[in-house]
Amino acid sequence: MHPPGLFIRSALFNIAFYGTTALVCILCLPGLLLPKRQAMWIVKLFVHSVWFFERFILGLNFEIRGRENLPAAGSFIVAAKHQSPYETMKMHILFDDPAIVLKKELLKIPLWGWFLAKSEPVAINRSRAHESLGQIGEEGLRAKAQGRPIIIFPQGTRVHTWQTAQEKPYKAGVAKLRDVTGLPVIPMALNSGVFWPRSSWIKKPGRVVFEFLAPVQENLGIYEVVKDIQARLEHHSDLLVQEAQEKQK
Repeated sequence: MHPPGLFIRSALFNIAFYGTTALVCILCLPGLLLPKRQAMWIVKLFVHSVWFFERFILGLNFEIRGRENLPAAGSFIVAAKHQSPYETMKMHILFDDPAIVLKKELLKIPLWGWFLAKSEPVAINRSRAHESLGQIGEEGLRAKAQGRPIIIFPQGTRVHTWQTAQEKPYKAGVAKLRDVTGLPVIPMALNSGVFWPRSSWIKKPGRVVFEFLAPVQENLGIYEVVKDIQARLEHHSDLLVQEAQEKQK
């Protein structure tokens, strides 16, 4: 059983979150006619509003570790663990104009998907595996030419903190993206699932940790790239989850 206060705070946050989402999508529709740079201010307004609600209603914030592992300038690839909706809404806070790898079907969602399309993500058709690998390379080159960081979730979906890589395997898309673009790959471990579990009404207070790890070695082949990212992301994310759970106790 969750404490009554936790349920009340979660309820207040969910009302604020879904209400703000609907309000922004409807009232800011004319923003879709603006150039991308101006339209992205609407996206930034939304994600910062959600961050405000998280801090002052839930008592949930984040910290960054390993920032020194990120390149000082130019395009690069971040291979991130994916446990929660939390991190998807932090990408436009952590990075400037990120190109996020996602399912093309998401762009068809009324209102919200239209703003998502305006951000020029790396949209792929995951239902056709061979075709999606070609798409991810082409779209990755476009993002590289624009000098944007590229964010990819190698497991392709959100996973619970207790799920293993055997249950939700890492895919070859990140290796294909690296080989085509020649960009450095920085794994990003996290523990967001402890505080905002996948598909959960209840959100918990605390501090999510985003940890950037050392870049993947340049001389690794496709199989070795995926294996290296999987091993390090699983290990470091597990450590961060354990750290958060100990603090909650």
